[in-house]
Amino acid sequence: MVDFQCKSRYDWADFLHVMALLRAPGGCPWDAQQTHDSIRRNFLEETYEALDALDRDDPEAMCEELGDVLMQAAFHAQIETERGRFTMDDVVDGVTKKLIYRHPHVFGTVQADTSEEVLVNWELLKRREKGQRSTADAVEAVPHTLPALWRAEKILSKTAKAGFDWDSAVGALRKLEEEVRELREAVESGRAADAPHGIREETGDVLFIAAKVAQMSGVDPEDALHRACDKFDRRFRQVEAAADKPLNECSQEDLAALWASAKQQES
Repeated sequence: MVDFQCKSRYDWADFLHVMALLRAPGGCPWDAQQTHDSIRRNFLEETYEALDALDRDDPEAMCEELGDVLMQAAFHAQIETERGRFTMDDVVDGVTKKLIYRHPHVFGTVQADTSEEVLVNWELLKRREKGQRSTADAVEAVPHTLPALWRAEKILSKTAKAGFDWDSAVGALRKLEEEVRELREAVESGRAADAPHGIREETGDVLFIAAKVAQMSGVDPEDALHRACDKFDRRFRQVEAAADKPLNECSQEDLAALWASAKQQES
């Protein structure tokens, strides 16, 4: 049993103290064994759960899930504290300095009267801060761990600001049609999926340009795909409920009719 005083309400210092105790000798064997890599997925899962709570506008769930995200940040900081490389205080100091630096229109003399002007300044300061001398540097800095459609949208937004863009979404849509034709050729050719110009490469090109059409239309492609998943889920549920036999025993014509019926009911 560790030496710890229980309270009716805990503060920031208590929180960090608990994290340290869990990792210390006599604490929790599981917590003590964890590394950055072993709890990496936990960070992602907790973040997604927090976003789900936000989407549901559930204040109790928000409070809990944001706490879980904060716990993950503190866990990683505690590992580094033990290594002597930085502490949670350093994390807080660093992000506070970053906020001040990137808001010169609040804490300095720069003028920015609109959100658009703020974002322009933010991007310039961010590139200067990170030593990015070109748009290519900024593109490379987009995290490779982002969901792929989100990463594509961020890359395409950065290159568009540099002038590398179509005149309209219609131009990008023509490119998408071209990429779909190339995907069809790859499918019909029978080439290995991972061959040059195979299904994997051409599918990636289709998704990338689809993200471009979305970006130029002011649509978040990640959100659009989530909505498509939700719509498919609803319609598939109706298809399965309406079928008079297992779906794997239905003909393609039966399935098409069931889908058309589900689609009509929804509309």
